[in-house]
Amino acid sequence: MKALIAMSGGVDSSLAVKILCDQGYECIGCTMKLYHNEDIGLSNKKTCCSLDDVEDARAVAYKLGMKFYVFNFTDAFRDTVIRKFIDSYERGITPNPCIDCNRYMKFERLYERARTIGCDFIVTGHYARIEKEDGKYVLKKALDETKDQSYVLYSLTQEQLAYTLFPLGNTKKAAVRISAEKAGFVNATKPDSQDICFVPNGDYASVIELQTGRKSVVGNFIDKDGHILGKHKGIIHYTIGQRKGLGISSDTPLYVCKIDPQSGNIVLGSNDELLSREVTAVEFNWISGDAPKGDFRCKAKVRYRQTEQWATAFPLGEDTVRILFDTPQRAITPGQAAVLYDGDTVLGGGTII
Repeated sequence: MKALIAMSGGVDSSLAVKILCDQGYECIGCTMKLYHNEDIGLSNKKTCCSLDDVEDARAVAYKLGMKFYVFNFTDAFRDTVIRKFIDSYERGITPNPCIDCNRYMKFERLYERARTIGCDFIVTGHYARIEKEDGKYVLKKALDETKDQSYVLYSLTQEQLAYTLFPLGNTKKAAVRISAEKAGFVNATKPDSQDICFVPNGDYASVIELQTGRKSVVGNFIDKDGHILGKHKGIIHYTIGQRKGLGISSDTPLYVCKIDPQSGNIVLGSNDELLSREVTAVEFNWISGDAPKGDFRCKAKVRYRQTEQWATAFPLGEDTVRILFDTPQRAITPGQAAVLYDGDTVLGGGTII
């Protein structure tokens, strides 16, 4: 069987390659070129699309004696990920571009390329597991829950799960580094990336302004009763739950509670005003392929680093779900994902509105 492995230049995807090679797969390595550093104002900095990362991936492929390609997906990435990212922030929404990158780049574009060169599977270094139960594929959390990435993989379909392999799903991160060192990989001790790949310094607003050529429009901070508290730098600089960088003097801590793109106002309030039990998610993907017929108990999470919380899910048609948590959740944010779990199995997920 032939497999195409997405290699970022990091240690995880590199060890994924070795595991597949050891299992007898014919492996081909590739790195996806997703953007040009100059386009995000970082021509002299290292990012996940830097030449150094490509060369690290190439070095591992060479060491394992396999073919290696660099695929230019810059146009597709700009059209499907970066433009949505910009549009979301300009509408007061906080997107998760890693989810869109997985959906449109790795499990669509990359698979199309894999088929073109005769590969049966695509392989990534994600920490998650794919199993088959009762004739259907299921997506499960990784054995190493501190590295679990199932939250950003909720959009996977039955067809995509059938041709995807996650070799690290049953492996602890510490063991990955040990194995990479034993294999003599140049990136065995390379730090994990932490930021959004095309915003490596965390300055979303600067990237948006550079891409659009537009400066942020200043507006008012107001309280829930409409009283003006001060001026803000533009809605693209803020997200729900944010406290830092507001520049507002107050006797009590203030947080961003609501962003109104029409008026340009940002509502500030107390931490208690950020608490809510209810959320609605749209464009919901049920990994089984079928939406449940009635409400059911499950666990859910509304941000990547959150521990799953008990809730009741109410499917509303095929692609909308209302979720009622047992206890109030803090800073539920439009644009982020709500993902449902049954134990360690991912039931599906959608975008919070």
